[in-house]
Amino acid sequence: MAEMSAMNRKLIQNLAASLSKQVKHVNKTEAECLIHLFNRHLEDQSDRRVGNGLDRGTFRNILHKTFGMTDDMIMDRVFRAFDKDNDSYVGVKEWIEGLSIFLRGTLDEKIKYCFDVYDLNGDGYISREEMFHLLKSCLIRQPTEEDPDEGIKDLVELTLKKMDYDHDGKLSYADFEKAVNDENLLLEAFGTCLPDVESILAFELHAFQEPVDS
Repeated sequence: MAEMSAMNRKLIQNLAASLSKQVKHVNKTEAECLIHLFNRHLEDQSDRRVGNGLDRGTFRNILHKTFGMTDDMIMDRVFRAFDKDNDSYVGVKEWIEGLSIFLRGTLDEKIKYCFDVYDLNGDGYISREEMFHLLKSCLIRQPTEEDPDEGIKDLVELTLKKMDYDHDGKLSYADFEKAVNDENLLLEAFGTCLPDVESILAFELHAFQEPVDS
């Protein structure tokens, strides 16, 4: 058992060394900590038959409990943004790559990530319909005599007026990038898909300052 444990440690150390060279913003020690955290989440997962990684339910639970996310549509989109190979699991490399941008990404990296989250059908544009669905999902609406959908449609038109630079009725990546660079607050215009500063600090404190089993 001790030999197996030592072998696992060596494998994890080698994997961490390899991933820290491939992934920006994460050093070898941090990569090792994230692998240990990944393995702990994997152990809590009911479906361990497929060794591909974290399933949708486990991942959404992490987003909800650790990063305070509550919007179903956004959590599903974040899962898809992490799951680069579309196999319905977040593997260990996808976990570290995703977290490196999620926690420490540059503005350019976060712009690409947020655009991917909001581009629901993956066609390279955020359409009126996609904006409507995203805003409807994330806005907390109070009961009102007015039709709430009309208010959201108005908000979509206002957003397009502000962000649609080429006036084609949808947001291209270039539109979104220019709008966010002009006004950083527009980065999460269609729903919160990045953690706040407090959540990042709490996560890093928990993930990177726990002693790794030696």
